[in-house]
Amino acid sequence: MKSSHQALGAALVTLLLAGCGGGGSAGPAGTPAAPEQPRATGTLLQSPPPRTLALSAAAFKRLMQSGPARDQTLLALAGDPICDIEVRYLRYTTTGGAGEATSASGALMTPGGSDARCTGARPIVLYAHATHPEKNFNMAGLGDNANPAYTESLTVAAIFAARGYIVVAPNYAGYDSSALAYHPFLNAQQQSSEMRDALAAARTALGSFTPSVAAGTRLFLAGYSQGGHVALATQRALEDAGVAVTASAPMSGPYLLANELDDNFAGQVHYGSTLFASMLATSYQRSYGNVYGTPGDLYESAYAGGIETLLPGADAATLARTGKLPEAALFSRTPPQAAAGSGLQPALDALTPPTGTGMDAVFARGFGSNNLFTNSFRLAYLQDLLARPSDPRFGLRLDARVNDLRGFTPKAPVMLCGGSGDATVSFANTVAMARAWSSLGAGRVLPVDLDQRPATAADPLAAEKLGFLLLKEATQAQARLAGDDPQWELARNYHAGLAPFCISAAGRFFAQFQE
Repeated sequence: MKSSHQALGAALVTLLLAGCGGGGSAGPAGTPAAPEQPRATGTLLQSPPPRTLALSAAAFKRLMQSGPARDQTLLALAGDPICDIEVRYLRYTTTGGAGEATSASGALMTPGGSDARCTGARPIVLYAHATHPEKNFNMAGLGDNANPAYTESLTVAAIFAARGYIVVAPNYAGYDSSALAYHPFLNAQQQSSEMRDALAAARTALGSFTPSVAAGTRLFLAGYSQGGHVALATQRALEDAGVAVTASAPMSGPYLLANELDDNFAGQVHYGSTLFASMLATSYQRSYGNVYGTPGDLYESAYAGGIETLLPGADAATLARTGKLPEAALFSRTPPQAAAGSGLQPALDALTPPTGTGMDAVFARGFGSNNLFTNSFRLAYLQDLLARPSDPRFGLRLDARVNDLRGFTPKAPVMLCGGSGDATVSFANTVAMARAWSSLGAGRVLPVDLDQRPATAADPLAAEKLGFLLLKEATQAQARLAGDDPQWELARNYHAGLAPFCISAAGRFFAQFQE
């Protein structure tokens, strides 16, 4: 008889290779509308929140079974749903990166059904999503498979809500129905505050309709990629405020943000950097006002016009096709030119692009003729980096340091999941944070590298490791059949492909703390 890991492996091989804010109310006639009064952050804006989807456990299983190979693989990974699920569209008040009042939205998922694991006081998972460029991203839109949030929402529903957790998943300010004209990307203070605002609104919402569950005492935090940074920043904020966190699972996040940004400017241009860097620059310019004087200081003229309102907006493919953003070329192939006699030119030449890194071919894609950032801005950044590696004076470097999460020591147990071959967010973030917390003792910190073969069949994460290995092999095999570069195709798909396996690992980790 096959083991569950062998059965999952067979299923994955088959499937992967087969598919691979409202205004004020009007006054009497002839009088202006009364202005809406400011409301505290975390205020629920629609009570009860409208329901967007309700599925029995059996219907949820059929939904995944009838979906593409990706959804069927998720079902093999998560197992049959235990609970019915209901999804509601949550709207709440929050603030932007500069403290301006705004609104945001998200999903409130509740379990239901006759199983004892689906009723009564249930734990909450506060989930932070990965980076997406699309304005219409909506974690509550699980009934629409064209919704850019569909895959991540489905994964969170299958791993958590269908297994008895209440899920609160913000879309973030600047997305969906939010009135904010930008997204405060990787702004640790804003994003952790908004996560708490969404949680407060969700707790209010649970009292506004009659689910079969109530919020229990256990609070779990999880997030992937950008959401990994958000989840860890939220844990820091909650624990600093004296709020108990049961356990957290930040996954593949840029926790050491200052190092991550320095590495990119030094030539280790990670896949997706044109999107991430432009979102980061806009976020910090709107929050702190110190990144540039005008957009043309940072962006080449082909991109400077309209760049500050570009994101969130269209999907990445449309942005590239319409010339709004280059797919990969963050910097020019021509090295920045240092002043004569400065002695910097050899170093600048060697970083454009760097060699001997093990990811030379990937990093080289970050340089091109239609690049996003100007050489003058890169030169100023690198001059500050080379002169003051750990004591920045340059605006963007200062901002990244402010939002870097090193120095925080968690009180609750933490699982840090990632993959050592990630070309989008360096696994060095996971290694460094785990090393910093190594003195906390066994059981407090669990670093996980899913990019390895299971040591034994008894490995508790054998299914996740095997599944990701098969996904990698399928990705490269398909690239070879299509005549594409297997290394580049793996780099392009690695980070997103890892997400469901890390989220599944988080589900296993949280199960240890069930009452």
